[in-house]
Amino acid sequence: MAYSIYQLFWFFFIYSIAGWCAGVAAAALRKHSFINTGFLGLPLCPAYGVAGIVFAVFLTELRDTLFFLFVWGAVLSAFITFVTGFLLERIFHRKWWDFTRHRFQFEGYISVPLLAVWGVLAVVCVRVVNPLLARLLGLIPRIAGETALLIALILLGLDFLLSLFSVLQLRFRIRRLNELEEDFRNISTNFGNAITGRLQRRMMKAYPNLQVEQIAKAYWEKKEAPPSVFAFGCCFHKLVWLFFIAAFLGDLIETVFCRFSMGFWMSRSSLVWGAFSVVWGLGAVLLTAALYKYKDQREGKIFFAGTVLGGVYEYMCSVFTELVFGAIFWDYSHLPFNLGGRINLLFCFFWGFAAVAWLKGIYPRLSGLIEKIPPRVGKIGTWVLVVFLVSDMAVSSLALGRYHQRQIDPAPPAGAVALWLDRCFPNERMERIYPNAKLVEELDREEK
Repeated sequence: MAYSIYQLFWFFFIYSIAGWCAGVAAAALRKHSFINTGFLGLPLCPAYGVAGIVFAVFLTELRDTLFFLFVWGAVLSAFITFVTGFLLERIFHRKWWDFTRHRFQFEGYISVPLLAVWGVLAVVCVRVVNPLLARLLGLIPRIAGETALLIALILLGLDFLLSLFSVLQLRFRIRRLNELEEDFRNISTNFGNAITGRLQRRMMKAYPNLQVEQIAKAYWEKKEAPPSVFAFGCCFHKLVWLFFIAAFLGDLIETVFCRFSMGFWMSRSSLVWGAFSVVWGLGAVLLTAALYKYKDQREGKIFFAGTVLGGVYEYMCSVFTELVFGAIFWDYSHLPFNLGGRINLLFCFFWGFAAVAWLKGIYPRLSGLIEKIPPRVGKIGTWVLVVFLVSDMAVSSLALGRYHQRQIDPAPPAGAVALWLDRCFPNERMERIYPNAKLVEELDREEK
């Protein structure tokens, strides 16, 4: 990693303050008054801080290629902006910014001209600002810097909790006012209901299908699940089941592909327990959650969105696994039109075709099968799968970390956990599970 955790935290606060100042200045120019455009009470806008960290972690290796640095800065900014706006709206039922009146925009969350500005900012941050900030932070005594950082984190946590409590309390008060208004309205309509109720009951007895059809229609219009349907729509339970199905199918597809293309069987699993490819599972969840509302759109739009999302997702997965596990699980440097060996144009197009095939063909069928699961069995199964996934990912992370440590220092294990990992996941088993994994240290030695 080009920067330490200590430096990244400082980048977060510095860029959060800078973003807050930019937002306040822009609001002052528009409305000629001071407006705190942030969610927090402190002069911080965390979305800009997160963007600063993302630029420093994922884009530093592109600092010598201005075009890709600009493009990926804009793409990652679009991803951060969309996810932040989407989550804030779903949690608080309020749009914190809205670009629907702009000519080139997407769902009101993203403005295309602003993405060009973000691309330029990514170039400036990675090539100029971040190295300068790193040198300036080096001038601050480490103890003083860590103390100030700890105080800032505590204040940020308290401010976030207070702001969250204030917004939730406001939502509760608004809901109570709406309930009181509804009560007064019900009192005025009860007289009419008393007169028409008997006629309605007689009609329902005479035409029982009318009641069923109306109820079903109400469910579909409100997009609420009928009580007998499990995981209706694009919900948490369905995404969990889709993750496991896609992870298993992805592992199966890659294994068969390797057998026919290379002539031998090779493990393509991401986890030590079970034949599951996390990249495929998360990719299916990402495509479903991001493109679900566009599943009825034309294939060209879905293909383009899938190509961009798939490329961003695969690139971020590659950087993440290298930073966390110190290993590279795939390398496309031998293929044309690649970016740092992490992605290549051909496989990005594959993500686009996969998005079309998933939303137009595979997802509707899997969704129908999942919804046929009895609700009680399905809900229990969801949490069983979640617990298994968390446990499997935790053990896989520990096993990979210990495997990495054994390659650097073959000393005997120290502690019960390391001893258990060495006994259950020796080098032979890890190499069999992850045959393509290459440690970063080994690659560095080969390059030298």
